[in-house]
Amino acid sequence: MPSDGQGADDVVQGAHLLAQVEPDAVVADKAYNACNAVALLDCIAGKCAKAVIPPKANRTVQRPFDRYHYRNRNVMERLFAQLKQFRRVATRYDRMVSRFKSFVLIAASVLWRK
Repeated sequence: MPSDGQGADDVVQGAHLLAQVEPDAVVADKAYNACNAVALLDCIAGKCAKAVIPPKANRTVQRPFDRYHYRNRNVMERLFAQLKQFRRVATRYDRMVSRFKSFVLIAASVLWRK
């Protein structure tokens, strides 16, 4: 059952996203350590990448993860939060990929100059 009513859970779509890239590490939050995340973890291992996903507290077997590497995730989360302050980015006002990408780059450069 989808969680948001619009599509599959993010953890299910993660394997499809990883099929397009060759990462060294995959950094994700605790939601990606759900019961249905075994396929995602197998996909990450198949790419010879490091899974930096903290285990949930209620897990009987706590899987180790790199705490130092996981802290860097906060930087990206804050960047996305700042980008969403721009209405065009948050609402996906531009439907063409090239225009949306251009505005995201403009918004990022404005944030960088601050």
